[in-house]
Amino acid sequence: IRRRAAFHAEDEYRLNDRKPLRVEGDPRSHPVWRDETAALMATERLVKLAQETGKRIHVLHISTRQEIEFLRDHKDVASCEATPHHLTLVAPECYERLGTRAQMNPPVRSAEHRDGIWRGIEQGIIDVLGSDHAPHTLEEKARIYPASPSGMTGVQTLVPLMLDHVNAGRLSLARFVDLSSAGPARLFNIACKGRIAAGYDADFTVVDLKHSETITNKWVASRAGWTPYDGVRVTGWPVGTFVRGRRVMWQGELTTPSTGEPVRFLETLRA
Repeated sequence: IRRRAAFHAEDEYRLNDRKPLRVEGDPRSHPVWRDETAALMATERLVKLAQETGKRIHVLHISTRQEIEFLRDHKDVASCEATPHHLTLVAPECYERLGTRAQMNPPVRSAEHRDGIWRGIEQGIIDVLGSDHAPHTLEEKARIYPASPSGMTGVQTLVPLMLDHVNAGRLSLARFVDLSSAGPARLFNIACKGRIAAGYDADFTVVDLKHSETITNKWVASRAGWTPYDGVRVTGWPVGTFVRGRRVMWQGELTTPSTGEPVRFLETLRA
């Protein structure tokens, strides 16, 4: 079995050396400490290891323009993921507005990097979307930086945010479907997922592309109870979710008890 291994790519040695750059009480120093070089160094090392060992890698939550440009020439061994956070938020504005609630690893960076990731979407370098869901409570996030934990909620807002980007013309609906469904199934060889066709699991989401809604903390189902997008109005909204042909969510309400099953991989089934 030649599974693709997924990695968080930041160079730990460089991060340790740069800890003095953290400014207590100022999360704007987070992307200064965990700079783009730390991300690129780790990604370059991972590609080198993949080439030397004949393995395949997957780089999680790409956060820099430089990684996109580097990975463009190494798609034979490396795939990669983007998050709605890195495609939507931008520094320093997000840190000034949200404080430690905008703190995540790797960090949200400047518009230069956000634009670079969007080019990665447009050019087919980004393979999948991920939520990087990390449901820390507001109490935890209220700790003085850098004692505050990194990470933010992301599962529930992924579809509304990306549909809003679709409506804004930043990507097509077909590209969004590939990044969030067909792409992951293809990349990781997941059995019976990623298509609506005979023999597949009939997993799909019904959306209303014209419906506008304001995201609020009250709407968040996670026990964390907050989102960095509180008060943000989006156009495009999920109406319902079907899992293996059964309606499990409709108009914001769960309609069926949990019916989750372990994901199956084609390599395992063929072994």
